[in-house]
Amino acid sequence: MKEILITNDDGFESEGLKKLIKMLKKEFKAKITIVAPANEKSACSHSITLTKPLRFIRVGKRFYKLDDGTPADCIYLALHALYKNRLPDLVISGINKGANVGEDITYSGTCAGAMEAVLQGIPALALSQFYKNSEKEFDFKQALKITKEIIKKIFAQGFPLEKKEFLNINFPSVKTKFKGIKICKAGKRVYNYEAHSNVNPRGVEYYWLASSNLDFEDEKDSDIALLKQGYATITPIMLDLTAYKKMKNLKKWLKD
Repeated sequence: MKEILITNDDGFESEGLKKLIKMLKKEFKAKITIVAPANEKSACSHSITLTKPLRFIRVGKRFYKLDDGTPADCIYLALHALYKNRLPDLVISGINKGANVGEDITYSGTCAGAMEAVLQGIPALALSQFYKNSEKEFDFKQALKITKEIIKKIFAQGFPLEKKEFLNINFPSVKTKFKGIKICKAGKRVYNYEAHSNVNPRGVEYYWLASSNLDFEDEKDSDIALLKQGYATITPIMLDLTAYKKMKNLKKWLKD
């Protein structure tokens, strides 16, 4: 029997996580374990908790929330504490509310859950559902259908990537006509974050960081552009961040 470990960064009560669990239990004869953050941890990146202890809190059968833990904490600790005889065959992080594309991958707690898995030698998927601001309700049907087919393919044919690489999968808005699936590169975001200041009743200034619109450079074949057109995008992500093409120039620059 296959074993699947699930986490997310929206928290253990998120709709995307619940719909994913329901689909997996229905479609796959697999032992499913869920370890998710007790609270939302969006944009926490690949952080792990080193300054205080962590605690599993049982939510249901093989379902735990990790008290104040990050997605990376969830995977790290689950692999250490919950798997004694064998490791899971697949780790899935998501389904996240909102896209994780372009350089946002480096911010993403969803992607970090997958990163931690592949660091430990386990194949992983990061799943994210893009939505438009006008959408009041979420519909994960298309995302779940695609996820099911990808998992079936992985279990039948093996994971298609090398070690320390994961699949970052983004699903288009349900407001957009679905056009299919595209394998593509990560795009380049145009960032325009804002920090809104205010003053609390004691006269102390504080800030709220505001997220930006999903603006991007003009690249027709990027995950961001294709996602906005109605495609589900699959981007292979490697954890080796070395800019190999620049090494020769850097050596020359250092000598000059």
